[in-house]
Amino acid sequence: MNQSAEHFLNLLRQSRRGKFKVYIGMSAGVGKSYRMLQEAHALLRAGIDVKIGFIETHNRAETQALVDGLPIIPRRRLFYKGRELDELDLQAVINLHPELVIVDELAHTNIPGSKNEKRWQDVVEILDAGINVISAVNIQHIESLYQAVRTITSIDVTERVPDRILQMADEVVNIDLTADELITRLKDGKIYDQAKVNTALNNFFQPERILQLRELALREVATAVERKIETSLPTNSKAKPERFLAAISSNHEIARHVIRKTARLAAYYNSRWFVLYVQTPAESSDRIKLDVQRHLINNLKLATELGAEVIQVKSNNIVNSIMDEVEKRNVTTVCIGKPHLTLIQIILRTSAFNQLLTKLSGSHTDLIILS
Repeated sequence: MNQSAEHFLNLLRQSRRGKFKVYIGMSAGVGKSYRMLQEAHALLRAGIDVKIGFIETHNRAETQALVDGLPIIPRRRLFYKGRELDELDLQAVINLHPELVIVDELAHTNIPGSKNEKRWQDVVEILDAGINVISAVNIQHIESLYQAVRTITSIDVTERVPDRILQMADEVVNIDLTADELITRLKDGKIYDQAKVNTALNNFFQPERILQLRELALREVATAVERKIETSLPTNSKAKPERFLAAISSNHEIARHVIRKTARLAAYYNSRWFVLYVQTPAESSDRIKLDVQRHLINNLKLATELGAEVIQVKSNNIVNSIMDEVEKRNVTTVCIGKPHLTLIQIILRTSAFNQLLTKLSGSHTDLIILS
């Protein structure tokens, strides 16, 4: 087959493939299954042929109540290690061919003996059959985030979904709660049985862990939106999304000012932003003053709380480090603090500042000096 015909065939396949929507959350209990069922009811009322292929209510009363009134495709039942287990009936979904099917727990590992090892593989087959799918996944199950999640939670997540599956999605929606809201739901018994609440509070559901997982989820959805813009808009109408980089030093007052002002700019443009601290040999862990280090840690924590992705690098060349991150992160605007220097420091550092200006102008990246 020549390239032109193959390209056209791929276009035909894409047009026949079902649409794919994924709800993503920072943890269990944020309401992904609940939201999917709400949407299923709305679509059913609008005349769409919706069916439940698999939903996991975890015996949560408010979620279970929403199952009533929705057509359900019976699960496949089989015995494994002396127990009767339920599984998504892939073939039944394809044979019945509804307009849209709800398939929960995207990262689930199928019972041995199933056609596919993973449920996300079942979903790909359903989409390829021309059936629209709504599914859900927690952020800790995304393959590329394995190490980050392990660092945050100290948990080795074994069930993971390849990033390309999320990249296939036509829509990715974040179900967001604050840490306080999530912990309240947990204490009220809306996530796990009361017997499991204390264990959960002492392990996974700690506020600082929830905050970091929430950031990962928000960042993943923001990336999905950017990717959609990049792939969907005509080439001549694509706008480069704004991305801010706040370059800070160990001067805690200036750094805090730069972080807060950059956070406001990023919020205004609804954009991703980064905070970069370059650790020079003069500020290595064995040479930096304890009070300076403490203020630096607090500022980096503040940046995270305000929604930034914090980057720390070790280098004796601050300008090159900034430019490396500008290129790597597709940064559109660099924000720095107004220098508070003595005359001799200005003389010594002017060449570096000029070098930064020259390099930024060559990369079409803006520079904002925050006073």
